[in-house]
Amino acid sequence: MKSIVLSFIACLALGTNFCLCDDIKTDEGVLVLTKSTYEKALSENEFVLVEFYAPWCGHCKALAPEYVKAAKALEEKGSAIKLAKVDATEENELAEENQIRGYPTLKFYRQGKAIDYSGGRTADDIVNWLLKKTGPTAKTLETAEDVKKFAEEFEVAIVGFFQDADSDAAKEFLKSAGSIDDYPFGIVSCAEVAKANDVEGDAVVVFKKFDELRNEQTADLTEESITKFVKSSALPLIIDFNHETAQKVFGGEIRSHVLLFLSKEAGHYDKYLPAQKTLAGNYKDRVLFVSINTDDEDHNRILEFFGMKKEEVPAARLIRLADEMAKYKPTTDVLEGDGSTMKAFVEDFLEGKLKQHLLTQELPEDWDKNPVKVLVASNFDEVALNKDKDVLVEFYAPWCGHCKQLAPIYDKLGEKFKDHESIIVAKMDSTVNELEHTKINSFPTIKLFKKGDNQVVEYSGERTLEGLSKFLESDGSYGQATPEQAEEEDEDDDSPKKDEL
Repeated sequence: MKSIVLSFIACLALGTNFCLCDDIKTDEGVLVLTKSTYEKALSENEFVLVEFYAPWCGHCKALAPEYVKAAKALEEKGSAIKLAKVDATEENELAEENQIRGYPTLKFYRQGKAIDYSGGRTADDIVNWLLKKTGPTAKTLETAEDVKKFAEEFEVAIVGFFQDADSDAAKEFLKSAGSIDDYPFGIVSCAEVAKANDVEGDAVVVFKKFDELRNEQTADLTEESITKFVKSSALPLIIDFNHETAQKVFGGEIRSHVLLFLSKEAGHYDKYLPAQKTLAGNYKDRVLFVSINTDDEDHNRILEFFGMKKEEVPAARLIRLADEMAKYKPTTDVLEGDGSTMKAFVEDFLEGKLKQHLLTQELPEDWDKNPVKVLVASNFDEVALNKDKDVLVEFYAPWCGHCKQLAPIYDKLGEKFKDHESIIVAKMDSTVNELEHTKINSFPTIKLFKKGDNQVVEYSGERTLEGLSKFLESDGSYGQATPEQAEEEDEDDDSPKKDEL
């Protein structure tokens, strides 16, 4: 007690700020930070990656073991980079100071200054991203043994072999290395080392521990071309969809995907993937092949998005992300056999011969029994595009909380206008009904299809009986959405963005 008092007096005498900071605890190599230790950790360590998490968050639980592996890998390398975590549900003030709005959120600190983490969710992804942010974009490899160790150290490693380290091709390679955080890059400028690795002239080689084990690019060594080659070659021929790979699947440059819905428990992976993997190699720069384990309950929403049931598995679909999730369904079994039927399906897609597969429900017999009419894809045009009627349509999702709140109000609106000679109030479940001419990206979306020219006006006013009534009675002028509002996602709705599936 006496020593503490003396320390306190000494600090006052020196004019310093005195703080009895807690010791920083660790959990499997990860620093556990609180309000009282946060600043201490940042001041004592040049590089710190901090994860703000919630104990109940599924994505946080999936990240946890990878985060620990990354911390241990960095420690084994003798790295000064530290990994830390903050329970944002306990450290509310700390989370608010760092503007944490979702979980997990990761921030990287370099000498106390923060940037957002933008890497992947596997241990390798985390380590590679951090090494890129704290070191050279490409490590200089001087011997054949250096190349061997570098390739063996990582799941995927990229090495550029150049006859002249100052050549245009080498400079383009370094630009590409600086733009890709997910994988480690090395560079070689020694002819003997290149020869030992079976490389002649300039080349970019992707070393990996799966599929072909090695891919090589020797022509068109520009930043754009190298980047595309690396991102394509570094992925498995068939990538299994999960929390860790989702970013690579949806955030990659290849926007057309063949989705293979399979059950591991039923043995589908062993039965169907070998033939599909051989085929996937022929299209890896144009179409990404993705396997989805339907035994995982988290993937039920993906099945629902495609209007599928588990009884239909094994099955395949093709999707093009660039066209508002345009979906294509094969008319034959493309999984059986040697892959020739899948090849024909993919070729027809690439040649633009396939028609989009649009979801639709069976038309209920009593669809027009109640004041609010029920629309499905098959009767939509007949009802909503009736040139003699103004038709208000709510596009909803059964699970959407805002849609549930709107339901009683919308029913009252239908009752109010049920006898109107030129107004129809209707609704459509957009999770199981799709229209070629109308794309819905958030729920609920309310549109008025006007009589005469079928002009479409979207509603952005208050979701009240009064507001909706005025919208109808003003011929769509009250509460009308601007073109900008109509194009944007509604930030207040609780629907997922469609590229998140």
